[in-house]
Amino acid sequence: MNRFIYGVDQLSKSVGHAFAWCIVTLTLGTCYEVFVRYALNNPTSWAFDLSYLMYGAVFYMAGAYTLSRGGHVRADMFYRLWKPRTQAGVELVLIMLFFFPGVLALVYAGWSYGYESMRIHEVSVNSPAGVPIWPLKMMIPFGAGLLALQGVAEFLRCVQCIKQGHWEPRLHDVQELADQILEEVARQPKAKE
Repeated sequence: MNRFIYGVDQLSKSVGHAFAWCIVTLTLGTCYEVFVRYALNNPTSWAFDLSYLMYGAVFYMAGAYTLSRGGHVRADMFYRLWKPRTQAGVELVLIMLFFFPGVLALVYAGWSYGYESMRIHEVSVNSPAGVPIWPLKMMIPFGAGLLALQGVAEFLRCVQCIKQGHWEPRLHDVQELADQILEEVARQPKAKE
């Protein structure tokens, strides 16, 4: 079970890291557009399309990565006070009742939506450049499928926690800045008053 969870986490990490480069492309494209629009008074016809294509790609394809790191927003005012077995039990029920039906519906609906867009080679109507948008729409079912796979890993992680009584550690490749600062402060010797 651990090998499967670890393998899915690694897959989500690889896809998330690959699509993180879209943020660099988005930033460079936006900076270029701002420069040519305001400094040269010569705006591009493709910058708006680039921005929503890159942001959309990150949004669709990084969901599983975020789930694998426990990074999605949750209202945990009560959750964090519970014992790990209780947390896992509640998560297990929520995954079955809400997560899987929603994600599988997204896979199903996203496939027909993306396939139809690909079939007609849909392009953007927002600019005269005619930027193809069907690749972005085809990412919907693939991103949702990856999210569903990560959901299976999360389900197994909950089952494992219920059996063992504690959460297995997640893969960590990034750390929140606030957590880094708190660790740094904890390591510093106390100043004498």
